[in-house]
Amino acid sequence: MKLWSILGNSQKLDGGAMFGNAPRALWSRWSAPDEANRIALACRALLASPLNGKTVLFETGIGAFFDPKMRERYGVVEERHVLLESLHSAGFEHDDVDVVVLSHLHFDHAGGLLAPWAEGRAPELLFPNATYVVSKECWERANHPHARDRASFIPELQVLLEKSGRLELVESTHTPALGKSVRFHFSDGHTPGLMLSEIIGPDASNGESHGGVVFCADLIPGRPWVHVPITMGYDRNAELLIDEKREFLEDKLARNVHLFFTHDPECALAQVVRDATGRFGTTHEVAELHARALAA
Repeated sequence: MKLWSILGNSQKLDGGAMFGNAPRALWSRWSAPDEANRIALACRALLASPLNGKTVLFETGIGAFFDPKMRERYGVVEERHVLLESLHSAGFEHDDVDVVVLSHLHFDHAGGLLAPWAEGRAPELLFPNATYVVSKECWERANHPHARDRASFIPELQVLLEKSGRLELVESTHTPALGKSVRFHFSDGHTPGLMLSEIIGPDASNGESHGGVVFCADLIPGRPWVHVPITMGYDRNAELLIDEKREFLEDKLARNVHLFFTHDPECALAQVVRDATGRFGTTHEVAELHARALAA
């Protein structure tokens, strides 16, 4: 099995919102803001093939579904659908993908499922041969959002996914589309039912998998958020997220599971470490993956 990091459309969002209660004097050392106080963010997907005999895409980024006014409002940099170009560069097309796994249905993680915006054209679902995998709790949240995060969802997307007949809702640590090759972890601090996909590593000593890769989604958007107290203003429950993150990182450190970041503009993959003070950090950072073997 090989892994590719697949870049989608990039964003610029308010640094204060992205770093929660951390002061600008601190977070600006990690992510330099522009004149509008916005920081650069990637929307990176992970492609694995063959995984359980299939070509699997973890997330799709924000895509290009917004009209020009909304694209400007949410800081989407490119007009074109970058994810499709990145897939093509890796040797794949969107109709080659057998499974799309979504950590949640916020538009910056699921918008890439839709074709690019065009005047007068209704939203159109891409990946016509894929099973769409999402947690049941995330699905329910997207269909019945709270006022606080209603704007983060695309109502038309849920309708299209359900009509496709290829939607698979996850309620446990595994799902039929991926078998035992992927194990799911769940978190509620950012949004209810956030699903973190771990591609199982080759070392299963003592009955416990080691050496895999986990898609960190919005539990840990990038390297700065590996530091446990750092959260986002977008998180529904920052204290819960901090507790979940600490437990998550302790587990990945103990089992040498590498972290894959979706929003870090410079780093796709890293190994988690912990220093003498107990602070988590990263090492062996990799900017991008090109047909990388899982055990490499």
